[in-house]
Amino acid sequence: MQVDLGATRTVGRVVLKLPPSSAWGARTQTVAVTGSTDGSSFGTLIGAAGRTFDPSTGNSVSLTFGAAQARYVRITVTSNTGWPAGQLAALEVYAS
Repeated sequence: MQVDLGATRTVGRVVLKLPPSSAWGARTQTVAVTGSTDGSSFGTLIGAAGRTFDPSTGNSVSLTFGAAQARYVRITVTSNTGWPAGQLAALEVYAS
């Protein structure tokens, strides 16, 4: 999943969400976050690691990292204990 912020901005936090319904059981997804100012050369903002999504806490994961300049923010999911594919319903990007 990738978002174009429309212009280069300071980014420092992303929030990843799944539907909060209890029909979506808890799962761990291995997630990495990268950023780019030009859309072709991406640098690591947060390295790949297991992130737990749990419906009892809203199925939301907030990831904070050192402030960086980016126009494009990309989420890469490489494994998922709840489904044989990456799953995200929403991606929010914040300055901090």
